[in-house]
Amino acid sequence: MTSFAELGLSETTLQALRDVGYTEPSPIQEQTIPPLLEGRDIIGQAQTGSGKTAAFGLPLIEYIDPEIKDCQGIVLTPTRELCIQVTQALRAYGESKGVDVVAVFGGAPIRTQQAQLRAGGQIVVGTVGRVLDLITRASLILHDCRFVVLDEADEMLDLGFLEDVEKILSRTPSGRQTALFSATMPPPIRKLADRYLYEPEVIQVKAKTLTVDTVEQFQIEVGQKDKAPKLVEVLAAEKPTQAIVFARTKIRCDQLFRTLRDKGMNVRALHGDMSQGSRDGVMLAFKGGRVPILVATDVAARGLDISSVTHVVNFDVPISPDVYVHRIGRTGRVGRSGRAITFVEPKQQSELAAIEKHTGVTMTLWAPGAKTAAAPVHEKPHRHEKPHVDKSVDQEGPWAKLIVAAGKAEGIKPADLVKVVTSAAGIGGEAVRDVKIFERFSFLSVPEGDSKRIIEAVSGADVKGTKLTLEPVGAES
Repeated sequence: MTSFAELGLSETTLQALRDVGYTEPSPIQEQTIPPLLEGRDIIGQAQTGSGKTAAFGLPLIEYIDPEIKDCQGIVLTPTRELCIQVTQALRAYGESKGVDVVAVFGGAPIRTQQAQLRAGGQIVVGTVGRVLDLITRASLILHDCRFVVLDEADEMLDLGFLEDVEKILSRTPSGRQTALFSATMPPPIRKLADRYLYEPEVIQVKAKTLTVDTVEQFQIEVGQKDKAPKLVEVLAAEKPTQAIVFARTKIRCDQLFRTLRDKGMNVRALHGDMSQGSRDGVMLAFKGGRVPILVATDVAARGLDISSVTHVVNFDVPISPDVYVHRIGRTGRVGRSGRAITFVEPKQQSELAAIEKHTGVTMTLWAPGAKTAAAPVHEKPHRHEKPHVDKSVDQEGPWAKLIVAAGKAEGIKPADLVKVVTSAAGIGGEAVRDVKIFERFSFLSVPEGDSKRIIEAVSGADVKGTKLTLEPVGAES
């Protein structure tokens, strides 16, 4: 097993790693840190939970000259939450070296951030829009910024930020070192890499490596009316150090928060209807260990990267296998084990089967103190398949991303899209992935070979009074 010392990090940085409890590098760190220390550009394809913040953050800290007060490195993030997470990590890594890290993001006073930049900011971590705004105001000068990180580039693409990312890159020196991280590599991201990275080294860490080996996975079959009492029972039995309970909707999130609070548990809720100040307060309390249980929606929890999370509970079955992997990646972090418990209603057996096929793991039936069995998924009887599933759908090949001309403004929810696609096209729920709902449009992914048929079958379908139109965005592997 390679140690952090063998990767070429300085003693100051090694001590910082010991202080934060890192014992050995994860695969993405082991493969990424050496080429970055050598000055190479890299493309890192890895999911949340792989340890990618340290993979680019440690070389970045090594690179900074604390005697020079100008901005020497910038990390671009798609969301405010991820910006805060990365900033906290970099401050921990660079504290003993005296590296000044400044976070800039929307929703906070720009004058305060301008003052912080005037006072220092050797590393700037920021959301794309706020960084571009500060550049336009001449408050952020990138002439001496020779280390650039694009974190979760595919999320930037989904949010429509890629053009602004290019504007920012054009303001940095041509001789910069660039690291691009993305869970997926759709064509626009590959094109961006081709244009702005110089002979990058490509590093890939598959999601299965990140989650299956370190997380014990359980299922509980429970009726809808019995789910809340069962959650109370599970948390009492498991006694998690820290747990995230995922709920599918904001309303459900609030209901569970009240249920657990009324049972005397120290719990907080996190969802998109809360004010940004309230969300920040909850995140800081949870990250600081003052709150052991967090009930959250998927969108609100994006960017939460907390090594002390011991349990993830899926109160609602995730809408796709990819979302499941993303959720359970919140536990079983580098060098630690975790437990994931999924509540499955009787009608959701097909969704469970899709997740098990995707991860290659059969979930063990939960009981207090239960341990996981090691049976591979293909040995399990195929008891879950829906009669109308079209078995010709190629779920192992490339995936096509589709855009839907409807979103939150029309009252569309992820479950609505999954339902209409599966019923109209005659496919199983496992053939619909990466559903994302924005204000006026939505995204989803389907097997590329079947995308044309699915578009024809679903276009014109009525959802909550809105006639759907689907168009291809591009394919992704």
